[in-house]
Amino acid sequence: MKKLLFTLVSFVISMSAIAESYKVDQQGKAFSETSMTIKVGDSVEFYNSDPFFHNVFSLSDAKFFDLGSYPAGESKTVEFDVPGTVHVECSIHPEMQMDIEVVE
Repeated sequence: MKKLLFTLVSFVISMSAIAESYKVDQQGKAFSETSMTIKVGDSVEFYNSDPFFHNVFSLSDAKFFDLGSYPAGESKTVEFDVPGTVHVECSIHPEMQMDIEVVE
């Protein structure tokens, strides 16, 4: 039992060490990236540099999320746990769109 627990803990630690964190800025009613490729387990921080609220969301099968409205100077993070294409938008500013390709 101890060996199994040790193996499981080692696996979790090694997986968290592999995961990357990315930052996408929101400025001028635009995402700083129009597309990006990340790996399963990686996360993306959506930072609001605009002087007004944004509401980042995705209705994609690979990752469905709605971060809610948040003001300038704040950020929210999403972890991507399955492969696929994730189309990201802002519900307040429909011209804000980007695609995240999540690969294994």
